[in-house]
Amino acid sequence: MNWYEDMNLWSGFSEVLFTPERARAAADAVATSPLLAFAPASRVLDQCCGTGFFTAPLARRGYQVTGVDLHPELLERAAAACADAGATASFVRADVREYGAPEAYDVVVNMYTSFGYFDDHEDNMRVLHNAHRSLAPGGQLLVDLLSKETYASWVGPPKIVDVPGGMVVMRDTILDDWTRYRTDWTLVRGDTAAHTSLTCYVYSAAELRAMFAEAGFGKIECFGNLDGGPYDAHATRLIIRGSKGSG
Repeated sequence: MNWYEDMNLWSGFSEVLFTPERARAAADAVATSPLLAFAPASRVLDQCCGTGFFTAPLARRGYQVTGVDLHPELLERAAAACADAGATASFVRADVREYGAPEAYDVVVNMYTSFGYFDDHEDNMRVLHNAHRSLAPGGQLLVDLLSKETYASWVGPPKIVDVPGGMVVMRDTILDDWTRYRTDWTLVRGDTAAHTSLTCYVYSAAELRAMFAEAGFGKIECFGNLDGGPYDAHATRLIIRGSKGSG
């Protein structure tokens, strides 16, 4: 089983992955980010939507949102988040390497470093190709992630995150000459410990530009945060956006 298929990871470490602070940050971003301001009633596909951090506020803003994820439990939580927000969205259980709906969406988003999960680079390319196929002419893909450049400032000594009744120790390791990274998490409560690890591709801005172009996107732009700031030495994230041609 691949790490992203293991629901024990998503449920066992949900206190780190799906915090209220992250949900509030996503809602604030949707409310204020110029990069997340789309045409009224846009049809939005949220790839790897998880518990709906972005699905719910995007739907509340009036967009027609479809969230796609592999895990039914996460989709249920996303639907509940939409209900709590007084919004409605559609949900599809699917693998993003397979899911595509030809020209069914105006916008595709892939948020919170949900890109690069797959061990085979070509599988990551399939995610981009599916996004391109799913967009109507003139539509846009927006991917938010830690790039090689921004991840370099994140990697360092182990980090400790407090959770109710315990703590999580997080260790990051660069693999294969900066091709991939591994994150190891250990949840400690009392005299018990649970461990998990995940491995992802990590791409530079230049590599992702080339991948977007290979998938058919044009007008490719890079930003250093969701405020639309420049992708420079002060960038905290890589936000990369590309458009599908109109003809």
